[in-house]
Amino acid sequence: MEPKIGIVICGFTGDRQFVTNPYIQSVRYSHGLPIVLPLVRSDRVLAQYVELCDGFLFCGGGDITPLLFGEEPKNGNGKTCITVDLFQIRLMKRILSSGKPVFAICRGMQVLNVACGGTIWQDMSLIPGRVLDHMQQSASRGEVSHRIRTERGTLLREYAGTCLYVNSFHHQAVNAPGKEVAVSARAQDGTIEAIELKGHPFAVGVQWHPECMYRRSPEMRNLFHEFIFHSLITGAKSGHTTS
Repeated sequence: MEPKIGIVICGFTGDRQFVTNPYIQSVRYSHGLPIVLPLVRSDRVLAQYVELCDGFLFCGGGDITPLLFGEEPKNGNGKTCITVDLFQIRLMKRILSSGKPVFAICRGMQVLNVACGGTIWQDMSLIPGRVLDHMQQSASRGEVSHRIRTERGTLLREYAGTCLYVNSFHHQAVNAPGKEVAVSARAQDGTIEAIELKGHPFAVGVQWHPECMYRRSPEMRNLFHEFIFHSLITGAKSGHTTS
């Protein structure tokens, strides 16, 4: 039985919409059926996406337009695409309302927070007292960069343990958590590294890239497996899963 996992596009390169391969393969290796969800400007199609899929994966990508979380652009803010932003935020809100599982990675975590009314640090240099470099320079994206510590009583601690070594490729981060958003992990410098939605069966956001660490890290594999497991339960209830 394989749950249908909607993988939301990362963004555009020219006229092409894209999703990078590690996201697709991590879903497949975890026994999910990957389905890429392209950007559309149609509420009807968004509703069909939510009905079609049993779980949703939001991927990394560019920066979020600051006006969408109530701020003007500041120094360090990078390239944005408000069309992608609006599509992903609208889709995220529909998914959260449905109660279906969502796993949000890097930018995806920030989309999750903004969809819940939270804010984003537009650049890590704006965070007072920050000491860690969160944009690692390494030979492989699968290499670890720094440690994080999970919060007691969270899904992340249950699934991945107390202390994790993660990679790091971000210059933005969650600032104020949105409504019903709980912080589930922080880096040594206090940067929010993971969030989850209170009362939701599985709405988890992580700032690092577990899809790039899938082969090397049992903890990252377990995160994907738990996501797929919760999606399988959703699919079984709706009769969506495939054999």
